[in-house]
Amino acid sequence: MNPRAEPSAHSATAPAARSWTTLRDEKARRLATVAPWLEDGVLPAARIVDALETLIRPGDRVALEGDNQKQADFLSRSFAKVDPQKIHDVHLLISSISRPEHLTLFERGITHKVDFAFAGPQSLRVAQLLEDGQLEIGAIHTYVELYARMFVDLTPTVALLCAEKADRHGNLYTGPNTEDTPTIAEAAAFRHGIVIVQVNEIVDELPRVDIPGSWVDLVVQADRPFAVERSSRAIRAISATCRC
Repeated sequence: MNPRAEPSAHSATAPAARSWTTLRDEKARRLATVAPWLEDGVLPAARIVDALETLIRPGDRVALEGDNQKQADFLSRSFAKVDPQKIHDVHLLISSISRPEHLTLFERGITHKVDFAFAGPQSLRVAQLLEDGQLEIGAIHTYVELYARMFVDLTPTVALLCAEKADRHGNLYTGPNTEDTPTIAEAAAFRHGIVIVQVNEIVDELPRVDIPGSWVDLVVQADRPFAVERSSRAIRAISATCRC
């Protein structure tokens, strides 16, 4: 063999080494863009729309905590304000479509496809948006099925959640109303999704840790306590007065 022979075409086009950390690397890249905005580990409320426009990409799957009780309403209101030219065709995962801004997301073109379990008072708008082609339904699930699929084939790229309190390390206290918060956080965090949590209060010490800070990427103190559906308030009031 001639030692000066040119390399073969096959050797010249050898495939590049495969990366096994693409999800982790992409998450780190996105989070690095908002890191300069953090103040003592907390995202200022005034930067939340900017942060959502930076961290969410067109076509992402976004899980929004909006169940039949507690609502991540500060985050849902902020999400509805992002620029549709930047963020569009998002696949929304939500257990209960119950707030007006949930459907404003579809009217503005920010989201297009949805997997959910219950529509309730917004069912008429859901039907109209579906007829107008502004909303596509992936599937209507039971609550358990929707949460289970978040661990399998509907893993969130970004999760928008709510909690009562957080400390400076991102540990969360969900209060008496835990609901689906830990499940969604775990599904996203364990596959390198970005977990953003609105809290009512930032404290130095929590009554207990319901969700560890290692599952949480950004904490923002909301402009007001997260919303709780009236039906849930009525149930708690009845429970509190019941002596049986």
